[in-house]
Amino acid sequence: MSKRQFGLIGKNIAYSFSKKYFTEKFALDNLEDCTYDNFDIQSIESFPSIVTENPELKGLNVTIPYKEAVIPYLDQLSDKAAKIGAVNVIRFTKKGNLKGYNSDCYGFMKSLEPILQPHHQKALILGTGGAAKAVAFAVEQLGLLYSFVSREAGANCIHYDQINATTFDHYQIIINCTPLGTSPNIEAFPPIPYEYFTHKHIAFDLIYNPEETQFLKKAKQRGAITKNGYEMLVFQAEKAWKIWNK
Repeated sequence: MSKRQFGLIGKNIAYSFSKKYFTEKFALDNLEDCTYDNFDIQSIESFPSIVTENPELKGLNVTIPYKEAVIPYLDQLSDKAAKIGAVNVIRFTKKGNLKGYNSDCYGFMKSLEPILQPHHQKALILGTGGAAKAVAFAVEQLGLLYSFVSREAGANCIHYDQINATTFDHYQIIINCTPLGTSPNIEAFPPIPYEYFTHKHIAFDLIYNPEETQFLKKAKQRGAITKNGYEMLVFQAEKAWKIWNK
C-alpha cells in the first residue's frame, strides 16, 4: 500500500489543531495509508527541504506566519488564493507541481453566516496578515463592508488608537485575526475599547485555544454575540481534504 503523507507548515505549532484533527479523521475513516505530521520551521527558507525530504507528501496546510511567505515557493495559485494573497492549503499535483489554495475564507464564511442578522453590515478586522486577508475576502463575498485595524494606519486601515464609540456605531462585527490571546498567553487581548460592545455586535475570534479568549470574554460581558475559531477550522480542514483529493 503506497503511503500518503500530509502535514502542517508553521512556526511553534506543537499546539496545532490540524495534526490532532486529521490523525483522528484518518483513524475514524480507516485511512491506514494516510499520516499527518507537523513541520515546525523557524524560517520559510526551510520549506523546499521539507518537500524534497518527504517524497510521499500529497498535501500541506500552512499556518502563521507563512501564509503569505510561502507563495513564491509555489508553482501555481488558485484564482481565489491569488485574489486573497494568502495560502493555507497546498496540493501536490499529479505532475508534481505545488498549487496553493485558500480554504480559510470558506471556513470563516460558513462559520459567520449563521449568526449574521440584517443590521450586521460592516466588519472591523483586527490584523492585516494572511488570515485577515482571507477574512476580508469572505466578508466581501457576504456583501458586507470592512476596514482593517493595525498599529499602522493606511488605506482602508485605521489605527487602534482611532477606535471609539462612533467606530462601534458604524461597525457591528469585530473580528480578531491577531494571535493576541492564544495559549499560553491567555491574558493578552487586542487594545480596543470593549465598553462600546453591545448586544447588537458580533465578536468573532479566529483563536480556538483557549475556547474563550479575553477578547470574547470582554465582549460577552457587554452583551455581544461571540464565536471562536473552532468551527471555522473544521470547515477549512474539510475543504482542504477535498482539495487534496481532487
